[in-house]
Amino acid sequence: MPYPFVLPTTSSFSFTSCFSCESHPSLPLNASTRRGVVREDLKAFKRTPREHQIAKLPTVVSSLIAYLPYLFAIDTGLSQQAINGEEIAVILKTAPVIEWRPTISDNAAVGVPGKDPARVKVHSLEYEVFFVLSCLANAHTLQARIALHPLYVLSTAPVGTQQRQVAVSAATKNLLDAASIYDYLALRADGLSSGYGMAPPCADILPAALRAQCSLAMAEATLLAVLKDDPYPAVVAQDRNKNDTEWMYKAPDIPKVRAHLFARLCLAASEHAAQAYSLCAGLGRAEGGAKVNESFLKYLDNLRRTSRAKACRFFGIDSELGGQTGTAIAWLNAGLQELGVERNFSESGGKKSGGLGRLKEKWTEKREDKKVERGLDWGADAGRLEETRVYEMLWEKWSKQNDTMMTQVVPPSGPLLQQMPMGREIHTLKPFQPPQLDSATLEAMRAPPERSDDATLYPSSDEDDTMIGATIGAFPGTQGSYRTGTPNYF
Repeated sequence: MPYPFVLPTTSSFSFTSCFSCESHPSLPLNASTRRGVVREDLKAFKRTPREHQIAKLPTVVSSLIAYLPYLFAIDTGLSQQAINGEEIAVILKTAPVIEWRPTISDNAAVGVPGKDPARVKVHSLEYEVFFVLSCLANAHTLQARIALHPLYVLSTAPVGTQQRQVAVSAATKNLLDAASIYDYLALRADGLSSGYGMAPPCADILPAALRAQCSLAMAEATLLAVLKDDPYPAVVAQDRNKNDTEWMYKAPDIPKVRAHLFARLCLAASEHAAQAYSLCAGLGRAEGGAKVNESFLKYLDNLRRTSRAKACRFFGIDSELGGQTGTAIAWLNAGLQELGVERNFSESGGKKSGGLGRLKEKWTEKREDKKVERGLDWGADAGRLEETRVYEMLWEKWSKQNDTMMTQVVPPSGPLLQQMPMGREIHTLKPFQPPQLDSATLEAMRAPPERSDDATLYPSSDEDDTMIGATIGAFPGTQGSYRTGTPNYF
């Protein structure tokens, strides 16, 4: 948590070959320059090993933000509108052909496991806006992952309470920014669906997929509001951290939490996740066969289950604080049912050791810990494993307490699930405002361009870095006179 998105790559494109601007002649060239920087940064980010991509992510975000005002200026100029009081007149000379590589679309047609899906061709500037903004939203989600990563690392000392709150606040801001972008794109896609004759080229920018990603970001941001004051995951992580020395002189602090409020927040997150899953699961039937990949669908389902399990845990904590230990254990049973986890507990409350099932669980936990240490696709199960560990700790504690002191009857969990209240929202989604060029920049672009656009000299494939042009050292225009290929040996 959050979802480990993969940033897309794109082909080279020259705005001057497809657009001209009478009012600001330098605008297409400047847009091509900014887009070239975005393309190179995305390509460098992809080629960097996953554990070292953290250092390059701020550069990608900066280049995307710098490119957006020029892209929106051309988009505004096509409709003959004004920016900051200046009218921009952009003329379409020919339909653009831009390639983008999808990231969450189903790549079953590739046929080779691990191979990147093929790029899709975009013949409209509108979908260029969609791909660029969705790429920026995915980058914001990755920034949220980077902010939360220190909370799960076990190779160093546990972070303090203040550092934990700062990390959660930074991650929440990035997720809300991503949700605002997805909401803007979904509303813009709704306006296109009625009068736009060109269908989206892949599932990444379908209206249903954009709404699903907005709901996903809202669900993750809502869960972070709970994580900020939830002491139980931190206690479990502290118990597993070999570098922690606090246990030598004090027991871990578990302050009382606003259990009922947190439970309703978790239910709101589960509702967002359920909506996202429903939208993505119906893409294959509703959108002409385009659908998202199975890993993304599985993550949405796990997030829905984990959110409801968290709500059950907080309802159990609320019951335990009220002296109803039997009801608290029943809530744990309901939460395990939501997680889809089958546990065989001994009568004393502990786990039964041995068996291939327990061996597989230990191997899964060690594998997840290694992912966290290396900064790879950790949290791809939407926090399901972490929540299971919290359940194991509470089950052992409450079972011993009920067996030795309270001796209360554990009621069935089915009626408890039927009595769960509605979720409660905590975040308000702010509308995304497209960035605009300032007046000084617009005034400077009234001058004619000082150079030609050389974006077409570079290949569209990101597997080749060589420039397509004249032979090095040759006189311009005489490339055909030079021999290529393997030389002859006599």
